[in-house]
Amino acid sequence: MTESPVPTAELVQIATALHHSSARLSRLLRTARPPEGLSMAKLAVLERLHREGPATATALAGYLRIQPQSLTRLLAYLERHKLILRRSDKADRRQSQIRISDTGTRLLATDVKARRLHLAQAIGQALTPVEQELLRLAASLIERVADATEPPARRNSGDEPASQSD
Repeated sequence: MTESPVPTAELVQIATALHHSSARLSRLLRTARPPEGLSMAKLAVLERLHREGPATATALAGYLRIQPQSLTRLLAYLERHKLILRRSDKADRRQSQIRISDTGTRLLATDVKARRLHLAQAIGQALTPVEQELLRLAASLIERVADATEPPARRNSGDEPASQSD
């Protein structure tokens, strides 16, 4: 295994600026959501199921980086509100495959649309047309950085998300 070169001070400054601005934007978009909406953890479950298809509770807990026991209440809420469906896993009857329901897909789409419209309005108000084009290019570059940051096992798995829903 080869070692990665140590980043220069300038690259660390760029990474710091990107981290701060992306974290701030993410926080602001979360707080712009209606208080009666789903929690970010519940939305994360729906987004994962929408993008990558059915999963077991264990896989979802790993994705969210929480203990499976902590996921139990989230899944119970989502199932009670008919946002997810559980089916017995054909390979292992002790586990269930969880998938997003049509109702869950519609709710997720509504939430995503509201966040994107909020962001689009801010972009339109804060940036000139030239800056908007620069932001479009920057978004493409950020995707490339995200691809390079993603663990190699996932990058090489061939599992591309079905759609983007952030």
